[in-house]
Amino acid sequence: MAQASKGSFVGWCATTARDRVQRVRVGAILAAQAGLAAVLAWLLARLALDNPDPVFAPLVAVGTLAASVGQRVRRVVELVVGIAVGILVGDVLLYFVGTGPWQLGVVVFLAIMAALVFGGSPSVVLQAAATAVLIATLSPTVRNLEVPRFVDAFVGGGSALVVTSVLLPLNPLRVINRAARPALDMLAEQLQSTSRALVDRDPGHAELAMRRLRRNKAEVQALTDAVEGAREATTLSPYSWRRRRGVLSHYAAAAEPIDRAMRNTGTLIRRSVTMIEDAEPVPEPLPDAVALLAEAVRLLRREFAGGRDPEHARILSLEAVHRAGQAYRQGVGFSGSVVVAQVRTTASDLLVASGLPQNDANAMVRGAFPE
Repeated sequence: MAQASKGSFVGWCATTARDRVQRVRVGAILAAQAGLAAVLAWLLARLALDNPDPVFAPLVAVGTLAASVGQRVRRVVELVVGIAVGILVGDVLLYFVGTGPWQLGVVVFLAIMAALVFGGSPSVVLQAAATAVLIATLSPTVRNLEVPRFVDAFVGGGSALVVTSVLLPLNPLRVINRAARPALDMLAEQLQSTSRALVDRDPGHAELAMRRLRRNKAEVQALTDAVEGAREATTLSPYSWRRRRGVLSHYAAAAEPIDRAMRNTGTLIRRSVTMIEDAEPVPEPLPDAVALLAEAVRLLRREFAGGRDPEHARILSLEAVHRAGQAYRQGVGFSGSVVVAQVRTTASDLLVASGLPQNDANAMVRGAFPE
């Protein structure tokens, strides 16, 4: 018992160390981008634009890089819009009510309300409030603050985009592979767990898989952000233009069907639980079909990561449909028939994720299902 606990502790430490190394590796790239963007923004504002105190430009550059990959162009726009709202409200109110503690509170309150009225995102609202504070507190001592603040926003945001797109770009394929791995591995693991639950007729094991799949929002969101980042990279970065019609386009097209496959798998698992609890027949080919779907997901990830056409993932997806059809012919109950249907639907989603048109995927699934 003690030896098993020691082994588990060593394994946990090894996993934690690998996670930390990975975080440091990814963080180091972001830190280098942020440092280079801050320096570039400061130099442009100080030397090219003759700004004697270029504080806002490097701040905006770092703030742009803090946005999720794929949302940095939007972050620049939001920063500029927020600054515009803050300047407008701050200048107008200070003209009429002057400066002071209560005037500062009024300016910030109205800047936030104005940003909300115009449908601003949290970034716009925050930037409007921050700019209103600067206008209300610094305008009496620092004249003509408004124009440099605008210029610094453009310089800082532009510097961040130049660094991430041209000077120090991330490899978009590596970013999207890193994001896709948790989502696809999690989907494969829960399908495999459901297959074992069907073999063992263990509803508790299937329920655990169902609960885990319900907590997939972080993995799916990470994949979606990575896809948006790939689109942004292929649009802005010359390094990525040659990849635009390659693997990145496959990933971009795969994000939505992968999300659908996760939702359909959730239905598959729920009906598997009911199937076991109601003591419905579980023909031997049915757990095999679910296990084949799990392996198809793993192959899809590996073939995407290797830049290969996911032909083997398609073959396994269709084999899963064939096995589900065999189970249907041997006889299943109501919930079992739903599981069979979800195997077909999930397989179709995986075929679409592999790059096939929806109509072709549906036709292949129909062809693989025994008459």
